[in-house]
Amino acid sequence: MTLTITHAAAEGTLIDGTSRGDGTSDALKANGWRWSRAIGSWYIPHSRDREPKTAIINRTAEQLAAAGFAVEISIDYARRATTDVEADLIERRSERADALADRATRRHHHATEEAERAARALRRLPEGGEPIKIGHHSEAGHRRAIAKADAAIRRSIDADSEARRAQVRADIAASSNDARYAPITVANRIEKLRADIAGMRRRLDGSSRTLAGGYIEVTAAATGAYAERLERELAAAQDQLSYWQEVRAEQIASGAATDHSKDTINVGDQIKYFGSWCTVTRVNPKSVSITDAYGHRGTVPYTHIREHSVGQSEASS
Repeated sequence: MTLTITHAAAEGTLIDGTSRGDGTSDALKANGWRWSRAIGSWYIPHSRDREPKTAIINRTAEQLAAAGFAVEISIDYARRATTDVEADLIERRSERADALADRATRRHHHATEEAERAARALRRLPEGGEPIKIGHHSEAGHRRAIAKADAAIRRSIDADSEARRAQVRADIAASSNDARYAPITVANRIEKLRADIAGMRRRLDGSSRTLAGGYIEVTAAATGAYAERLERELAAAQDQLSYWQEVRAEQIASGAATDHSKDTINVGDQIKYFGSWCTVTRVNPKSVSITDAYGHRGTVPYTHIREHSVGQSEASS
């Protein structure tokens, strides 16, 4: 039997040729693979639209080969454009949100049905909370009615809890795309991408830094397969940066995000970044130092400023 491990940007890392009970699951599970009923295949989590995890792929292949399987590896290093990745992600998240919303609706219907059954079971009990007549011919029937009512109430409570949990999951899924494109989240992602790109360039070009005591630490430029991987990751990060910068530009143009800097904020101005207004006490290259009405101090990145009001001295001038 020949097994084929494949990696492609859109699908991630999969393995073809396995079947239930063929003895491959132990090696796959040991290396972090998971089974997906949706695609009918084992896969490496978080491998879609990322560099292939060659260490896991090679280790898995070696263990499967040692178990008597013939293993082939096919890796496509090409990356998709960020616009395609984001469009695909939005679609998949929307489909998941719809599926969870349907499940929540079914759970709510089930909870309503169980509540009605519990109400009917309670109505079958003697009126007025009549106690059980010990030794009376009605005792057995009375006890059965109480047990049925108790079971019905428990099922109703459980169904209601399941419906509530399903609704929470559906609400979270429905807001996932909005959360991903929240202005502050976008701004933070841009800053992280810039830092990642700078780090990759340092590793590609080599770098040096002076440590305590005057010692100079030199890092040689990356070479070989490592350099090739860094080049691919750098190109992908640059494409992502361009995409998210365009998103932020659109948010600023529409008024969904602010565009402040040390050129637009002055000491004494008022800014709001979360709750109450704060006073700017210092203007920094990437942030402002503030104090709030309670005397608490802190710093706020320009990208986190939601509202801005000029100080009294500047307004009067």
